Amino acid sequence: MTISEAISRANTVKPNTYSDLDKIRWLSTLDGIIKEHIIDTHEGGENIVFKGYDEDTNPDTELLVPAPYDHIYIHWLEAQIDYSNDEYDRYENTMEMYNNAYDNFSNYYNRTHMPIGKKFKFF
Repeated sequence: MTISEAISRANTVKPNTYSDLDKIRWLSTLDGIIKEHIIDTHEGGENIVFKGYDEDTNPDTELLVPAPYDHIYIHWLEAQIDYSNDEYDRYENTMEMYNNAYDNFSNYYNRTHMPIGKKFKFF
C-alpha cells in the first residue's frame, strides 16, 4: 500500500478535515515504530531504509507493511483521527483493531524472519 492509497482509504471510511500532511506524519510515526520494534530486531533489518515521510515524500512511496497486513495503516489513521477529535470511545475501538493488526503483522514477521540474538560462547 502506498501513502496516497492509505490516506484515500482512511478518508473514505472516516471522512475528516485533517490535512494529507497530518496523515503523512501519522504514517511516518507508525512506520518508524514498525521499523524500530519489529524490522530492526531481525536479520536483514539493516537493509531496509526508512528515513520518515514528510511533505516532500512521493505519495506513491510504498509503506513498510505488505498485504495482507497493510490494513494496519487504515486502523492507525482512523485511531489518530478519533483521538484528535476527542472521540475517546471510538479511539479505544479503533486502537483495539489497530493493536490486533499490529500483533498479526508482528507474529508474521517473527515467523518469517530470523531474530537477531546474542551469540553464546561455550567453554
